[in-house]
Amino acid sequence: MSDFSLVNHFLVAMPGLADPNFHQTVTLICVHNEEGAMGLVINRPTDLRLQQVLEQMDLASSNTAVNNQTVYEGGPVQRDHGFILHRPDTQWNSTLNVSESLAVSTSRDVLEAISHGEGPAMTLVTLGYAGWGAGQLEEEINSNSWLTVPVNNAIIFDLPAESRWRAAVTELGIDPASLMSEAGHA
Repeated sequence: MSDFSLVNHFLVAMPGLADPNFHQTVTLICVHNEEGAMGLVINRPTDLRLQQVLEQMDLASSNTAVNNQTVYEGGPVQRDHGFILHRPDTQWNSTLNVSESLAVSTSRDVLEAISHGEGPAMTLVTLGYAGWGAGQLEEEINSNSWLTVPVNNAIIFDLPAESRWRAAVTELGIDPASLMSEAGHA
């Protein structure tokens, strides 16, 4: 693989992507190197609320907004493992800086802080992640399964989940209605 990296980019599923795990998803790429790629789907809300996750970890919050925060399905791999997207204001025990304005943490200390009202101001919590082996993501992009677009944090933190796919496509200057479900090859 070349030095080209899709870290801090969205993968936007093309309408023809048949995998039900990724139909009309927007995935934030957190890691992309010669070994493969790892990302978090940011537009698949679950029925879980953060209060349920906190209770599973013997944590509690009296903050209604924290307790009612939606938990997202981050991808089909390790669905019992949590990831917290946030601005990199604080480094936690296990934090990966995706960019100067976005980080992902996986350690208990960030959830403890959130439960006490001391965590990051803006978060998106996911369970699971999306993963690709060496060269797999590049092959999927070449077969027209994905569009790529630089991350816009407002799509993650300011838009409702159901608007994120359309907004990410629009970032490319494309009308989502113009995307064909099957891309042609010359």
